[in-house]
Amino acid sequence: MMWDSFVWFALAAAVLWTAGAATGAAGGRVRLASALSLCGSAVFLAFIAGLWISLGRPPMRTIGETRLWYSFFLSLIGAAVYAGWRYRWILPFSCMMSVVFLCINLFRPEIHDEALMPALQSVWFVPHVTVYMFAYALLGAVVIFALYLWLRPSRKEPTEDEMALCDNLVRAGWSFLTLGMVMGALWAKQAWGDWWTWDPKETWAMATWLSYLLYLHLRPLSGPAGAGTDAGPGRKPVVSHDMLFALLVFSFLLLQMCWYGINYLPAAQGISIHTY
Repeated sequence: MMWDSFVWFALAAAVLWTAGAATGAAGGRVRLASALSLCGSAVFLAFIAGLWISLGRPPMRTIGETRLWYSFFLSLIGAAVYAGWRYRWILPFSCMMSVVFLCINLFRPEIHDEALMPALQSVWFVPHVTVYMFAYALLGAVVIFALYLWLRPSRKEPTEDEMALCDNLVRAGWSFLTLGMVMGALWAKQAWGDWWTWDPKETWAMATWLSYLLYLHLRPLSGPAGAGTDAGPGRKPVVSHDMLFALLVFSFLLLQMCWYGINYLPAAQGISIHTY
């Protein structure tokens, strides 16, 4: 399967994701909405698998190829959150983000050849990239949720269940970020002889990791919904929910710099070992 066939798989996946999102947003049957979304993900995975076979290598080398994994994982996470918590807005938003990244690949295709530089021919290549893209998808779902809670027209305070879902997604995303960084260090030691070199990519990765860690430390100070808080009735929380949501948006912007923004920074050109 070659890149030229991407448009047909992308169209089929987008139609199924949109149908699932419309069914969920309309308050339709949960199983039907989830099934439609998962079918779209299955179609997309079929293309990724076919591309992997045709290239003879994992489709993870270029930014365009990592966007494929992001769309796939984000659609899966959206369906899982919807099936588990019945938030009708999550499918439309996860569908929208998946389709946006899908369209970027359609309108700005990149070169997808079979070549892998020696540094990428490592046992750590596939697990490192896969874990990172899954973390990025989880944290993408978090920022969607945070923006919804922050900007919804009612402006009501989030419930404990809503904050618990947000917290769980952050914890899972941060855990996978941590695992990805450990794998990256092992890979770097194997490929370049050192665990950590403060390469621009590594620096942005550390900033992203610390930003989400800051959220986890500030979260218990955000009032009655936070576990372990000392705020009693009538006492003002040390950290407001709005501050937490702003931090999540900021953290996600750091993540974008870590993912692909580094490729456009003059400081990384000719220096970073992560720009290919």
